Amino acid sequence: MNTILRRAMHDCDNYVIEMDYVDAEGNQTHRIVSPIRFMGSYRFLGLCLCREAPRQFQLSRCKNVRLTAAADVLMPVAM
Repeated sequence: MNTILRRAMHDCDNYVIEMDYVDAEGNQTHRIVSPIRFMGSYRFLGLCLCREAPRQFQLSRCKNVRLTAAADVLMPVAM
């Protein structure tokens, strides 16, 4: 997963990530995120294109993480 995040961070004009995320209350959502930077070893900061705002994501709560071409994503992204 870290390799995918790093690639999207370093090539943010071309890639975003798609993932399933489980929040602190156990709710699962599908997110499209432009990762910005790692914040320690267990979370990262990213622009959530679904919420149209920066969010922090715990790596342990991210599932099914994959690269997606940024050109294929329209803003805003429906949740």
